[in-house]
Amino acid sequence: MDHSAPLSPPARRTRTVVYGAPAVLGLALGAFVLRRPLMMSAPTCASGRWHGCYDTFNGVVLMMLVSIPLAALVVCALAWWRRRAGTPAAWRRSLAEVGMVHGTVPLVWLTMMPGGGAGVAPRRVSLVPLRDLVTMGVPGIVGNLLIFAALGFFAPLRFPALRSVPRALALGAACSVLVEVAQYVFWLDRVSSVDDVLVNAAGAGLAALASRRWWRTAEKASSRPRPAAATAGR
Repeated sequence: MDHSAPLSPPARRTRTVVYGAPAVLGLALGAFVLRRPLMMSAPTCASGRWHGCYDTFNGVVLMMLVSIPLAALVVCALAWWRRRAGTPAAWRRSLAEVGMVHGTVPLVWLTMMPGGGAGVAPRRVSLVPLRDLVTMGVPGIVGNLLIFAALGFFAPLRFPALRSVPRALALGAACSVLVEVAQYVFWLDRVSSVDDVLVNAAGAGLAALASRRWWRTAEKASSRPRPAAATAGR
């Protein structure tokens, strides 16, 4: 049996449903659990006011969820434009690009929100590995895992050079270092911690591992020799 043979369209659709349904259900479950705190920011966000919406955790997460249909429209528009231009893998590229931006930028924005003592409290740096994990708690660890998860998930799909879990880990760590340095430079009353870097990188690596089936399939498809163009009659 040839396991490397391409799947038929019905088999691909079935696999997409099997792997996509848990993600959709997980997103719906998260929205249901967080519905009350998120809806507290709904009136402020609906009125278009910055304060109370884009400078709060609830408001940013709410706008991130509400803008999912808009992100889907952007994916469709990009894929349509690329298919007309003859770009290969138009849907995969478009989904990966929009997914990276939509799933990463709002969470990075949350990490750059200033604390109550921004510009006044002493800058704090923690360079001892694993010391801050205890104080993070489960919500803090989960949040840090998610910050660059979308980047780790979609980047290997878009960029062939990143199609390995170690490279996704390195990408997540590099982006996390930039965030921690920015927190220190801009004096945001946040702790620049090496544990944040470790957990952020782990989240990117785990997400890359979760999408491994898709970027490995894309890698095999790109490396498969294309049939030579017919030259008869020329």
